[in-house]
Amino acid sequence: MTIDNASQTQSIDLIWEVDEIAKLIGRTPRQTFHMLKTGQLPAKKVGGRWVAERGQLVRFFMGVAA
Repeated sequence: MTIDNASQTQSIDLIWEVDEIAKLIGRTPRQTFHMLKTGQLPAKKVGGRWVAERGQLVRFFMGVAA
């Protein structure tokens, strides 16, 4: 079974920028930036911008809450 790269790329829901990540996780941009900078959130810095995958953030918080 072969996975098509186009369909795999389309299934990734990326959240760009601290403000958008903050909205998703229910924190202020300042709190979120601190969490990103200290590695507390599953995200990466790409070209000077923070990016996170929505599914990873949801799984991360479900695991922390559980």
